[in-house]
Amino acid sequence: MTKKDEIVKYKHENGYLFTKDTFENDISNSVLCDSVKHNGIERVAHGIYIVDDTIPDLYYILSIKNQRIVFSLESALYLNNLMEREPEIMTVTIPRGYNASHIRNNGIRVFTRNKDIFELGITYVKTNLGNVVRTYDIERTICDVIKNKEKMDIQVFTYALKEYVKRNDKDLVKLITYSQILKIEDEVRKYIEVLI
Repeated sequence: MTKKDEIVKYKHENGYLFTKDTFENDISNSVLCDSVKHNGIERVAHGIYIVDDTIPDLYYILSIKNQRIVFSLESALYLNNLMEREPEIMTVTIPRGYNASHIRNNGIRVFTRNKDIFELGITYVKTNLGNVVRTYDIERTICDVIKNKEKMDIQVFTYALKEYVKRNDKDLVKLITYSQILKIEDEVRKYIEVLI
């Protein structure tokens, strides 16, 4: 068995390999480094590698590196199929008190929220490359979009609202409940009543 074969057998179904998996299976760091140099294993982030022809999934990689983040606003719109194209800048939300300077330094827009608001509406979705990440559900995302409309592109804002009201899986009761918790009920009702 070659060094690459020895390492590749520990890759996950999605083509990702994590340093912790190799160490747990007694594969030394030098063997892993040698495979990166000579055997087609590519390092995509600290402790994260891809094997063979795996396409790097930036949403998945970021979520693995920062397990407390939740994709929000434009990123959540995109992941929930409420945006026409992938946003140029990823947006995440973190709980208040979490040090996010390393995330901001990578050009990612970061919002912080108190724990009770932070956890409201968290769900898991698949990226367009089939990996599961944490994001806000469609109702929380619509509330956040309305709350931050001044900071958003008007076309993105309008498209998201129109697409939301067309969806069969929308939950208007949940939307209003979230809007009450986030203290934007009047604003949400104003937009939704016009579109429905």
